[in-house]
Amino acid sequence: MSDVTPEPESSDESSDDELKRKFREALERKKLAQADASAGGKGKNSSKIHGAHGPAAAKRSFRRKSGG
Repeated sequence: MSDVTPEPESSDESSDDELKRKFREALERKKLAQADASAGGKGKNSSKIHGAHGPAAAKRSFRRKSGG
C-alpha cells in the first residue's frame, strides 16, 4: 500500500504547466499574426496614412515692418 501513493501536487503542477504552455503558444500565434500583418507593406511608405508630415506647401516669408 505504501508503494502507490497519489500525488495531487504533481497533477496540479502538470495542469499549471499545461496551462502556461497553452498561453505561450497563443502568444506566439498572436505575435506571428501581428508580424505578418505589419510586414505586408510595400516599399518604405507602407503606412496607411500618407502625407501627414513633410515640407510645407509654400515657403514662409518674413518681411520687416516699414518705419514710421
